Amino acid sequence: MVLLRLSPMALSRSRFALSPLAETLGSMIVLGKPCSDPWLARWHGRHHPAFAATLDTDPFAKGLVTLFGSTKWLPEFVAMPPSGGMRTTLTSELEKVARVPDEEVRAGLAKSVSHSWKRHDLSWLDGHEWGARTADLLRRVWDTHISPDWPRRRALLERDVTYRAGLLAAYGWPRALAHMSRRSAWVGTDAIRFGNRPGPDRVVGDEGMLFVPVSVASGTWLCAAPPDKYAQVYPARGYAATTDRSRPHHALEQLIGTGRAAILRALEHPATSSELAAHLNRSLGTIGGHLGVLRDADLIAGTRVGRRVVYRRTESGDLLAGQRES
Repeated sequence: MVLLRLSPMALSRSRFALSPLAETLGSMIVLGKPCSDPWLARWHGRHHPAFAATLDTDPFAKGLVTLFGSTKWLPEFVAMPPSGGMRTTLTSELEKVARVPDEEVRAGLAKSVSHSWKRHDLSWLDGHEWGARTADLLRRVWDTHISPDWPRRRALLERDVTYRAGLLAAYGWPRALAHMSRRSAWVGTDAIRFGNRPGPDRVVGDEGMLFVPVSVASGTWLCAAPPDKYAQVYPARGYAATTDRSRPHHALEQLIGTGRAAILRALEHPATSSELAAHLNRSLGTIGGHLGVLRDADLIAGTRVGRRVVYRRTESGDLLAGQRES
């Protein structure tokens, strides 16, 4: 198994980040396959036909998507750590992808083929400027299938970061990383186990490790940039809950009102008032008023984390919200 070893300096500087590139890559892989996740069925059904039609007219794009969806190794020219923290832009990331020389692209794809559970060849790798062509494909996927939904997705990702940052402040990195990935775990006091494949240990540089949530991928992958920069991409908590809104919750709504019921359900995962406003598409003032009533009723509680107040359900709130599941 691969261990990512962190010095005390690297540990203190590790942090969370967002990557529109990782979000696009994960979404592209999901769109390239039949839908296996019920909570993605609606989005997949809307976008898959157009995406499949695009692949049918572009052998290069189809080869990339098919390979990325059937390998345990995503090449480093697309799996790179974001450089802008929580403000990373897709344009800045795709500029780096576009500059990757052809020989590096081919080497990365060949390694992906060697780690695939399907048979592949690279006969579709014709012409040149493969980095630029990959960046163009990712841009088209973003513009067509992700950008309209990005504000909601970003709010979801920020909620996950807020939740884990609270765990980090209270309990340290091992608790913050718990359940981030089925194959990743904290080992001892200075290392993270990544995956179960054999390989040499890697040493994280003094800038620290990045942890990057994405909203649609069910898997996780490691991003690397020479000589010692690493980021772990992982599925954010709560995506299924935010996309499956088909079940009725009339009893809870009749009891405490539609707006407050929506907030209580949304606080299945702790969030700030701003995150709730973005998630529920309500004004900050409306959210604040409802939060005050719910807090006075001892259904939620707020905890200050830095400059933000993170709200969570109390035991009474959990009990009340849980009654709607019966």
